[in-house]
Amino acid sequence: MPDHPPDTSGPSELAREQHYLDHARAQLARMRAAVERLDASKASDADSGIALGEALARRVAALQDDPRTTLFFGRVDTVDDEAWYIGRRHVSDAHGEPVVIDWRAPVSTAFYRASRTAPMGVVRRRRFGVDRGALTAIEDENLVENVAPQKNSHILAAEIERPRSGPMRDIVATIQPEQDIIVRADVGTTICVQGAPGTGKTAVGLHRAAWLLYSFRDRLDRSGVLVVGPNAAFLDHVSAVLPALGEARVGHDTLETLLQHGRVRAVDSAEVAVLKGDSRLAEVVRRAVWAHVRAATEPLVVPRGVRKWRIPAYDVQEILDELMSRGVRYEAARAMLPQRLAHAVLLKLERSGESPDDRVQDTVARSAPMKAYVSSIWPAIDAQAVLFGLWSNEEALAQAADGILSPEKQALLRWDKAPRTKGAARWTDADMALLDEITDQVQRTPSLGHVVLDEAQDLSPMQLRAVGRRSSTGSLTVLGDIAQGTTPWSTTSWEESMAHLGKSDYHLEVLDRGFRVPAAVIEYAAQLLPHMAPGLGMPVSVRDNPGRLDIVPTSTADLHQELVRRVLDAQREPGSIGIIAPDAQIEQPCASLTAAKVPFGRLDQDHGDGEDHDVQVVPASVAKGLEFDTVLVLEPRAIAEAEPDARTGLRRLYVVLTRAVSTLVVLHSEPLPEALSRT
Repeated sequence: MPDHPPDTSGPSELAREQHYLDHARAQLARMRAAVERLDASKASDADSGIALGEALARRVAALQDDPRTTLFFGRVDTVDDEAWYIGRRHVSDAHGEPVVIDWRAPVSTAFYRASRTAPMGVVRRRRFGVDRGALTAIEDENLVENVAPQKNSHILAAEIERPRSGPMRDIVATIQPEQDIIVRADVGTTICVQGAPGTGKTAVGLHRAAWLLYSFRDRLDRSGVLVVGPNAAFLDHVSAVLPALGEARVGHDTLETLLQHGRVRAVDSAEVAVLKGDSRLAEVVRRAVWAHVRAATEPLVVPRGVRKWRIPAYDVQEILDELMSRGVRYEAARAMLPQRLAHAVLLKLERSGESPDDRVQDTVARSAPMKAYVSSIWPAIDAQAVLFGLWSNEEALAQAADGILSPEKQALLRWDKAPRTKGAARWTDADMALLDEITDQVQRTPSLGHVVLDEAQDLSPMQLRAVGRRSSTGSLTVLGDIAQGTTPWSTTSWEESMAHLGKSDYHLEVLDRGFRVPAAVIEYAAQLLPHMAPGLGMPVSVRDNPGRLDIVPTSTADLHQELVRRVLDAQREPGSIGIIAPDAQIEQPCASLTAAKVPFGRLDQDHGDGEDHDVQVVPASVAKGLEFDTVLVLEPRAIAEAEPDARTGLRRLYVVLTRAVSTLVVLHSEPLPEALSRT
């Protein structure tokens, strides 16, 4: 049981808990000082010293106290008369006894899941109100049968609704039971989370990564953990969560950086992009790769001493066929070929009466005639050359796509005017997934221990395959919302998406209780659901505060003047402000804010300055995954109509409308879309 400081002066319960917090902070400082005294230079060798130094630096950083918050946010009292304080990290006293328990430890599970019907050995759950690192309130929930149940937690509600500023923060103090089940799923379990806006699915995925690294540290430190997000603005937004939980060694990538196999210099039409993302293209490019292996029409002749040893073409072809049937990658089979052919020469040497050993076989395999022969029938290739050959050569594409794509579909894929070299190729985003597929056919893609994939509903089958191969021997946490699919190829079925990821054996979890988006906002946005995702259940906001919704029609001339007025009003209250505008109109709010001398940031990849701003201007296409206390949406009709089809347009608008944590203001000079009938 934690060593609670003795109550010698009869202080109030809140003062006693503050005393315990001071005690915990003193113990954390002692732990940090002990690590700082360790000397990495005393390691047995230089390499060990460097590794030890890096490990100590990470440990010192993990033991850094943040005076703006507390070391614990909750406590559970058990039937065994023990009290466990739950916090973001483990803290122990000088005797090794726990002072604060890490939220990821097994004993902490009861803090998140215990209930009156399943108390898990807990008689009381305590939450702490916090302000600038000091305890301000205590709220107890008794889980024994003879005590009346408490109303909803005001501390929990206040923490959920606390104004945002800067990047996303962790939710360790507010994790709900249904979220905790996902967070603590076993490392070998692949989880798919269908989560409505505001249900915390992104935070749950990040906390799952932190829990896995805590619970399976040795395994995942070796194999790695990766978070894949929809864009750079999203990754900036969530970048502080894992370091705040003490996990700084998790990789972060967008799909664009993950699949960066060339320079993107062109944009496909929606029709072509959908076709390139079709899973049937995997077989097309596989055939194109293996088509580079030529039939053996000439014998292999290897000089050795005064004699020449000859392997007939039919024997060579038999070796080629066997290697191609083994299911190994192109380059791995190509590396085996010289040794297999050299072994055939070795057998001939033995039959002639010689006694060659393995060294002779190696010498033959490395000889110049062998290398030249292997290159002639099994040439080295690279992904760009293979795809360049497909898109620029009608005959090569027809052969690879025979029986898979119609001539009309093949014509869509071919370049109208082929570049002269692959270096001049105008690759597109959709080509990157195909290049990744080809690269994996040539040489196996290394697998990570765990991958967290957010906004998965927007990925094409080929993009899903690319992510899936990076967890071929590991597990996945797949996060998304079918209703928020905003690409022409967005999924309508998680079963189909998980199959493309190579994880047909998965567990589906549905989160439909909204903690971030208030009722007024989610009910307004949910009017779009029947028009874009029929049959999908409407999310339910569980917040006490219904939020605020303002629909403001204006003239075109007054739109941006009204925008500035609303921003200035919103700045009177704490919290973040997001201005979401159609991509084509993004310069106009920027100009209006500049003229009014309102500082702001711009959340797109080309203009982000890396600073935290209370006011952010966001193109509609970048809004996914972000959240702001106050959101001002400009011209909803233009946002919807910018997409290639009506369904995708309404889904984009649904995403935009559900970014608000407290207040949503819709400013429009154009008529609203018909689906938004309520004003």
